[in-house]
Amino acid sequence: MLYNWFVKYKLEKSNRLKVRRKGCLSNMKKQVYVNNEQCYVNKNKGLTLEIILDIFCYALILMMASTIFNNIYIENVWYALIASTIIGVLNLTIKPFLIYITLPLTILTLGIFYPVVNIVVLKLASLFLGSHFIVDGWFTPFFVSLFISIMKIIFEIFIIKPIVER
Repeated sequence: MLYNWFVKYKLEKSNRLKVRRKGCLSNMKKQVYVNNEQCYVNKNKGLTLEIILDIFCYALILMMASTIFNNIYIENVWYALIASTIIGVLNLTIKPFLIYITLPLTILTLGIFYPVVNIVVLKLASLFLGSHFIVDGWFTPFFVSLFISIMKIIFEIFIIKPIVER
């Protein structure tokens, strides 16, 4: 009873969802029961906006990294967008497998080996784009991957989340 009231209160508070007369919430994909009625919540409403913002922010971060570090080169903004899309796809497909394979080594090094997985993803994106996106060496890209990770967290907190939640 208290949980139903809490869910109803939280969802009524957000202006994005409409509430029907009997307390059933519309526009829902996830099943929620309010007053013993089946409702659905659309959790994927801001997903496309979040993906687009993610790609643009990652492209901006890659351009910033190419101006700060010498061992990473991006030809122009369009190739930064393409590289960020490729890196996003690699992060969804290959990176979980690489993390699973390198998990014992990451545990032994107390997490220091984790940025090497990011370096491999950057190198694969560099391999796909050829001379338009170049990542040289292994030592400097280690710091580039740390920079990208920190900037990605900052952009996620201050830019992407506030826009998507609006």
